[in-house]
Amino acid sequence: MFLKIVLKSLQDRKGSVLLTLMAMTISIFVILGVEHIRQQTKKSFESTLSDTDLIIGSRSGSLNLLLYSVFRIGSPTNNINWNSFKTISRDSKVEWAIPLSLGDSHKGFPVLGTNSDYFKYFRYGQKKRLEFKAGKSFEQIFDVVIGSEIAKQLKYNIGDKIILSHGIQKQSLQQHDEYPFQIVGILKTTGTPVDRTVHIRLEGMEIIHIGWQNGVQVFKNKIPKEQFLNSGVEPKSITAILVGLKSKLATFSFQRTINNFADEPLLAILPGVALSELWQMMSLLEKSLLLVASLVFVSACFGVSAVLLNSIRERKEEIRLLRIIGASPPFIFALIETETLVITLTATVLATILLTATLIGAEGYIVGNYGIQISQFMELKSYLWVVAILLSLTLIAGLVPGWAAYQEGIY
Repeated sequence: MFLKIVLKSLQDRKGSVLLTLMAMTISIFVILGVEHIRQQTKKSFESTLSDTDLIIGSRSGSLNLLLYSVFRIGSPTNNINWNSFKTISRDSKVEWAIPLSLGDSHKGFPVLGTNSDYFKYFRYGQKKRLEFKAGKSFEQIFDVVIGSEIAKQLKYNIGDKIILSHGIQKQSLQQHDEYPFQIVGILKTTGTPVDRTVHIRLEGMEIIHIGWQNGVQVFKNKIPKEQFLNSGVEPKSITAILVGLKSKLATFSFQRTINNFADEPLLAILPGVALSELWQMMSLLEKSLLLVASLVFVSACFGVSAVLLNSIRERKEEIRLLRIIGASPPFIFALIETETLVITLTATVLATILLTATLIGAEGYIVGNYGIQISQFMELKSYLWVVAILLSLTLIAGLVPGWAAYQEGIY
């Protein structure tokens, strides 16, 4: 009976209630969206690399090294000499070392030069291995393995041939068209930058840059690719190294060894520590987004309060009628508070549906352009916590019109 009165009262004022509901829905959509994307982005970044003890690169900044070697964001300030890689990989403390060479692209997707150890030792998420959706790892110099998102967006299949571009620009005028690469493998979806990466052998990366100096093509390489198939081509330099140690206890001592490397200035970072630094830098942005979203919701709460407060003047006859049939002032106060809750709960349901639909529709765009896998649904615990806060704020906003109705019910 009580709820029926609330719904009937809202229906009688459907015009103003509908506008208030729309404002509330949008504000809750913004809050839920910001919180969900914030958590999912953090989770996606944390799951990109697993079971790697150190990342080694040229001496620059730890964040810069983390971003370009793992997330393919930015570019290195310098390269590592290939002899330094061989020295590091042969160290008695090192169990495995994966060389990474970056700098080229294919239709906006980064190209990574590496070796077969990448598919053997690279881990993501909870120490998950890379698996093939189709095909196999590269064997020949001009073989290429692509991520799942590349295959999906560009509609590539095993056996297709692709041309790599010089530089990381999406529209590059400099093409390595002398040596086309053939797709031999397509990786399963990982929800990491691997999905958007073109993987080739280090030898292939070295060969396509014959005739290039300081990013400029000095002469056109006309050597037939057949001459390279059985030759022992070695890279001159690489971008970074992922290292796994035989003992975790040796991590800090080996890090000091690399940071004091005699042959050239190098930097070794712990992925987890560098990621923590990244979140510390991003915390200000996170808080700012949450603050803006919260202010939007608070303004919507004021709107609800104003609409209900204004309606009290129009509902004097209704309140008097309720008093005549035995309704007490607390009953009338509870009636107004319940109306605010009904509006907020309805707006929450609509905002949740709208957010889910938006995430489903934008999933391909987000993964394709940012390499971030975002779940379509919020975590239940986080969702309930946000909703509880929203309902509490709504009840506070309903105190003013509720008290006005209470006072009206006394007289």
